Amino acid sequence: MEESKKLSMGRILAFATGDIFGGGSFNIVNFLYPVYVVLAVGISPVYVGVIMLVGRIFDAVIDPPLGFFSDKLRIRFGTRRGSLFVSAPLIVLSLFLLFYPWEISANNEIFRFLAALFSYLLFCLVQSSVMIPYWSLASELTDNYTERARMTTVRLGFSIFSSIVCVALPGAIVDAGEGNSGYISMSLIFGTVFMICMLVTAFFAKEGIPPPKKAEKFVWKDFVRPLKVKPFRQYMVIYLCCQMTMAIMSTLFFFYVLFYFDRSFTQSGQPNPYPLSLGVGEIGAAIMFGMQIVALPIYLQIIRKSGKMAVYIAGALIWIGSALIIFFVPADSPHWVIFAIAAVMGLGISGPGLIPHAMFGDVVDVGQLKFGIRDAGAFSGISSFINTCAQGFGIMLVMSIIEAAGFKEQQPGAERVLVQPESAQNAIIFIMALAPLVLMSVGIFFCTRYRLNKERHAQVLAAIESDDEQEKATVLASL
Repeated sequence: MEESKKLSMGRILAFATGDIFGGGSFNIVNFLYPVYVVLAVGISPVYVGVIMLVGRIFDAVIDPPLGFFSDKLRIRFGTRRGSLFVSAPLIVLSLFLLFYPWEISANNEIFRFLAALFSYLLFCLVQSSVMIPYWSLASELTDNYTERARMTTVRLGFSIFSSIVCVALPGAIVDAGEGNSGYISMSLIFGTVFMICMLVTAFFAKEGIPPPKKAEKFVWKDFVRPLKVKPFRQYMVIYLCCQMTMAIMSTLFFFYVLFYFDRSFTQSGQPNPYPLSLGVGEIGAAIMFGMQIVALPIYLQIIRKSGKMAVYIAGALIWIGSALIIFFVPADSPHWVIFAIAAVMGLGISGPGLIPHAMFGDVVDVGQLKFGIRDAGAFSGISSFINTCAQGFGIMLVMSIIEAAGFKEQQPGAERVLVQPESAQNAIIFIMALAPLVLMSVGIFFCTRYRLNKERHAQVLAAIESDDEQEKATVLASL
């Protein structure tokens, strides 16, 4: 198989537009939703952890059949794009219900918990039904190793830009509304934008690699088949380390800003000379994501010269170093300290955030060589299954830790909680500082074991087209 010709910028832009939903919804949910549920709805951090754990396990369970459906759907607009057409309109409904404030008026915390859980489960269902075919589509626009990196870089640029907008604007829209109407307005505005972006992808991001003509029956045992591919197992560890670290840090970021920096009084009772607000936290997050965009062209050049693993390792080391600085930052620091840490951290996160997406199509190619069929949806499905379960347990763990450390949730109708116990503050700081060190060190180790570079990928593509079984076995053994 000869590698596909260079992708047109129009197709790349059409594909990248879809990740405005991926990046934007991730930030709205991971950065803002936990704070919303704890401080506005009045649910304890443990319940928030349960909601996100149950939601992600549910998400993981439905991923295999959704991946299979994405592989086998045959309609006019193509395998993946057909799924996007069906699912895109549901984005508006699910985001609307996720932030619909019906639970605020209820005095029973269990009722508020169940209402939030239902809306979160619905959002998980819709998000998976959109993102699984979208991720699979990434491996089918082209089989060119370098073009995949180029396409992924543009895609992540769109995703990160959406992340900036979806950290900075939702709070402003909520504040501009009267009462709880701001949440409804915010959800409808962003839900509509996300739907339109995904429909653009469905219309114009045409597949370059045709799917198999035969549609096989779904068999659950085939779900674990991708795990037989060694590069895919390595990819999953590399991917999980980055995703779990981002999920944990994004979940705790505003807690760190609000209850460590944004304290009306220090432990001694004296006014903080640099009082913050949620808006300063939003600016810090926007700077972090903005620096990720700045770093993408740099990392793309490193990929071309030194390979994908070099980018992951370099970014991970910067990320670890910037997170450890959190240990040494006093609460009475000026605003620019948060901005500086966020900027350096963004430079680091950009590398590990980019690489797993650029790797996915490569490991699907190895799966095609090993099994004789191309089932990107199955690879996408089990990736999402493992990733969502791992993130759910990770978030549940850290929320339980800060609850055990004495965190005080907001009670409906009560005066806003401004100060948390020092034990809860310390728990947040320790998790924020140490999560990258622990998880990204594991990712770096597996990067050193990953052997599917540009040259070996070319051998994989050649072996797919070859009738020589010995050649196929030799290439697989080399990985």
